[in-house]
Amino acid sequence: MIISLTMKESKMKKILALFVCLFVISAVACADDDRPIRFNQLPASAQEYVQKYFPQEKVALCKMESDLFNKKYEVIFTSSIKLEFYKNGDWKEIDCKYSAVPESVIPAAILRYVKANYPEYKIVKIEKDSRDYEAKLTNGIELKFDKKFNLINIDN
Repeated sequence: MIISLTMKESKMKKILALFVCLFVISAVACADDDRPIRFNQLPASAQEYVQKYFPQEKVALCKMESDLFNKKYEVIFTSSIKLEFYKNGDWKEIDCKYSAVPESVIPAAILRYVKANYPEYKIVKIEKDSRDYEAKLTNGIELKFDKKFNLINIDN
């Protein structure tokens, strides 16, 4: 009797674990929702940012990406420049791929560091999050700065 009860408990645990796994997988699969939006559906501060710093660029696509815990926006220009914004409209990433990130959008301390230490290279991508900034140069080097703009890492 004890053995059969233990076997039943074991089967129940396996079934429960299977249901939990299926739930997690379905939640993750359903949570990643990317959909195109119109430019005027971006947060107002993101629209202003684009108009101020990228006025001559032509928008090819705007989209909203939402997952289980947050939402972000992307603007992709016909020139392949891509901007990412947090849900509040603050910029998250500027990826210019084939050209330099406009100096006017680069934090002054990062721009000074790059001009002083890598004068022959330009920043082609810059990203910020709650902890740090990362700047990628035309030579492939990635510089990481803390929130006070102190250099904390270099990746080749």
